[in-house]
Amino acid sequence: MTWQIAFVLVLAVGAMIAFMREKFSPDIVALTVFVLVAGTGLVPTTDAFAVFSNPGPITVAAMFVLSAALVRCGGLEYLTALVERGASLPYPVIVFLMLLLVAFISAWVNNTPVVVVFVPVVLTLARRMGLPASKFLIPISYASVLGGICTLIGTSTNLVVNGLLVERGIRGLEMFELAWVGVPAAIAGALYLAIMGKRLLPARETLTSILSEEERREYMTEAFVPPKSPLIGRSLRAAGLVRSRGFRVLEVVRDGIAIHIDPNSTPLEDGDRLVLACRPSDIALARATPGFDFTAEAGLEQIAAHEGVVFEGAVAPHSEVIGSSISELNFRQRFRVIVLAIHRAGENLREKVETVPLATGDILLMMGTEQAVNELRRGDEFILLDRPPLPSFSLHKRLPLVLGAIAAAVLAETLDIVPIHLGAIAAAVLVCLTGCLKPKEAYGSIEWNLLFVIFGMLSLGVAMQETGAAAWIAQLGVSAVDTLATGPAKPIILLAGLYLITMVLTELLSNNAVAALVIPIAIGVASEAGLDPRPFIIAATIAASAAFATPIGYQTNTYVYGIGGYRFGDFVRIGVPLNLMVFAIAMLVIPRVWPF
Repeated sequence: MTWQIAFVLVLAVGAMIAFMREKFSPDIVALTVFVLVAGTGLVPTTDAFAVFSNPGPITVAAMFVLSAALVRCGGLEYLTALVERGASLPYPVIVFLMLLLVAFISAWVNNTPVVVVFVPVVLTLARRMGLPASKFLIPISYASVLGGICTLIGTSTNLVVNGLLVERGIRGLEMFELAWVGVPAAIAGALYLAIMGKRLLPARETLTSILSEEERREYMTEAFVPPKSPLIGRSLRAAGLVRSRGFRVLEVVRDGIAIHIDPNSTPLEDGDRLVLACRPSDIALARATPGFDFTAEAGLEQIAAHEGVVFEGAVAPHSEVIGSSISELNFRQRFRVIVLAIHRAGENLREKVETVPLATGDILLMMGTEQAVNELRRGDEFILLDRPPLPSFSLHKRLPLVLGAIAAAVLAETLDIVPIHLGAIAAAVLVCLTGCLKPKEAYGSIEWNLLFVIFGMLSLGVAMQETGAAAWIAQLGVSAVDTLATGPAKPIILLAGLYLITMVLTELLSNNAVAALVIPIAIGVASEAGLDPRPFIIAATIAASAAFATPIGYQTNTYVYGIGGYRFGDFVRIGVPLNLMVFAIAMLVIPRVWPF
């Protein structure tokens, strides 16, 4: 072993640990890897920067744009309407049909927007069937993953692998090559979830359920603290407003800004406005409280009471609020709603919610007027969970253009007219030129942090190949298998070992990072054993996406984690059998379709 091999292995292990600890974002970890690979001279600088010309990430970006155009033009609304009509069907039947539909769509569209669109539909379906939403959300995430492994464009992982192969002069993945494993796995997975889902999936509370019935029917109003009010200089607790009968103080607004206030010590000032939540029968009591004035001085308009709508919304994957807290965002002034609680990682937070930095998939319990709710629904920061986003009917007539662009890219790749990366970029440009998507929306739809994760890990893959680390690991693995078996059993043991290692890594790390890391090793294992690399490439590609046992293994799992109120163990209970099922299907199919 050379020092270069040792350094690359240490770097790879360090990156894995950093991904798992999540102290730094994955893209920062990956770019740090890139800097170390290029800066230490492990590979020539030109070779390190050559990863930015890899067609895989560019294709991923183009597919994000096409997926956004499809959603923007209402391409999924017609299909989600079918699901809502199935409330009268038995649970196994509606789940099986719904999962096949989600899997089919995910074979052509990026997984995340599919799940984002289907979540409100599933929540409505659950209410109509009288079942908790947690009986449906994990299955639609799993179905999107299973659908993604059916086609070349189904998931970014497949496109990353394709880019790696093309870069190495190996024949890239064909459009439907993975379907030999993906289609049987999707059907078997849908059957398993339909039959066992109701028994294995938990019944979890939604965030709204932590409120009483009266709290869900409250009115919102603002009270003005006039000059010479007895409340001036007193804290909320000293003024008897913390547990006042009939109303709650949600927020204190001073000089037009919602301030952080300690109810035990922060004194009220002249001119403060208190946002109150009152039960319908107690609005009169709030108006009669000494020290409040519901009409501002100097003849200003009376502050009106509006019925408060309590609703839930998830932080969107590309939201600008990610990383900022409620107080930093000046949330009420910006969105005209109040945040009552936050749900994250299986826990409901009701204390100090204003100081918690928001993250993708966080569920916010909010209260606002119907007008404010509709304004929030039209924005891109949150996905409201009561019903799907307001449709853009004016863009429906452009839906055939989007479908035609995607179909043309697929057909061109299938018939070997142009490679998928060129076809995807051309299709993305077309949807922008025809007004299906504005350029700003196109750039905003791309998950740039994911692209930089891919670029950074591609540089690590280059370093592993150039330094001989991949060959060293492959030699070690083949030697270990030689001690266990020889003859006809050896190739299948190697294949199973590679699949299982990749699957475990995918449960803990980014699936794209795992693909970039494992594919060079898979090629090295085949070379060391004197076997065709194709079955090992296919196995690693499938295993790098088939992550079901943890909420962090795949981004759609993370997204439904908070919405469904799940716990980590819920994914283990239902995901491990599905992992083993897909593994068994892969081991049966791969050697027969791609002989060693």
